[in-house]
Amino acid sequence: MQSKAKGAPRRVRVDLGERSYDILIGSGLLSQTAEYLRPLKLGKHGVIITDTNVEPRYAGPLREALGKGGITVEVLSVPAGEGSKSLRQADRIFEKLPSLGLDRQSFVIALGGGVVGDLAGFVAASYLRGLALVQMPTSLLAQVDSSVGGKVGVNLPQGKNLVGAFYQPRLVLADTDTLATLPARELRSGFAEVIKHGAIRDAGFFEWLEREYKQVLALHPDAVARVVRRCCEIKAEVVSADERESGLRAILNFGHTLGHAMESLSEYVGLLHGEGISMGMCCGARLSVKRAGLSEEEAGRVGDLIAASGLPTRLGGSFKLEELLAAARLDKKARNSKLRFVLLKRLGEAVVSDAVTDADFVEVMDVCR
Repeated sequence: MQSKAKGAPRRVRVDLGERSYDILIGSGLLSQTAEYLRPLKLGKHGVIITDTNVEPRYAGPLREALGKGGITVEVLSVPAGEGSKSLRQADRIFEKLPSLGLDRQSFVIALGGGVVGDLAGFVAASYLRGLALVQMPTSLLAQVDSSVGGKVGVNLPQGKNLVGAFYQPRLVLADTDTLATLPARELRSGFAEVIKHGAIRDAGFFEWLEREYKQVLALHPDAVARVVRRCCEIKAEVVSADERESGLRAILNFGHTLGHAMESLSEYVGLLHGEGISMGMCCGARLSVKRAGLSEEEAGRVGDLIAASGLPTRLGGSFKLEELLAAARLDKKARNSKLRFVLLKRLGEAVVSDAVTDADFVEVMDVCR
């Protein structure tokens, strides 16, 4: 059972008018879930959607904590891994839901990492034309990024996140105790998103990460709390200004055009999301020198922090350039099949650019091999 919350949780507000919600960050929040759900005035019956890695660790304690608050929940589990973020897996969940007795006052709790959050959010947005969604991220990647902002959806074989919706949660509960059970590789994968937040929006935070990344990866409580809070603050600022990615929000995809292309080409096997975007950020930094004015020194700092964190910086020979280029054209930022990349003008300032040519892409990919 999770320990009781140690003091008041840190609170970050996502300001979206009537769709506004809080992100609560702290230790031991899982055991207090019923208390935090009570002000939302949800129904007394819901469903936890989780995966086979998270279920044996946290689904039981969460169910018990909710039961003590008079809330009953069913648990549905999907296989762990990116392969579950699919229409096929969503369909399997949809087929089970009618037998659970849910109604429009019921709710969905997404308990897990980014895959579970996106899949469960897609289910919540669709079933009965929308059930209340509570995100309970248990991975660093989900706590600092994917659980916040309301993007939900699934992958297609042709690319990531091609089917989905904008559907904001009612609450995000980030219990930092759950990070203790993450494999080291998954923790590093999540740290890639932390690096991204500093690179695109906060040069001071990026500089702090250069000094303190070892403390974060060692899960020092104060360092982890600072990282989760600052990343959520950055994402909340961006999402509040541009909920549906008509402009500013696209900067959150730094490194993702190439990273998603690699994930798609690898068929979501053997390459973690953070590993893909780490290589994508390294290449994006090189493109930024060429097309956005980023200094060589700052581009080097991006690559150095990624490498120091134990994340990959080079593509290797696994991907053919023409296949990467074709996959990059399927990116959601693309317009009329024209490449669009998030580039850095300087650390802490990102822009979306269509100045990258096919020749630039091929040249930088060659260098990044």
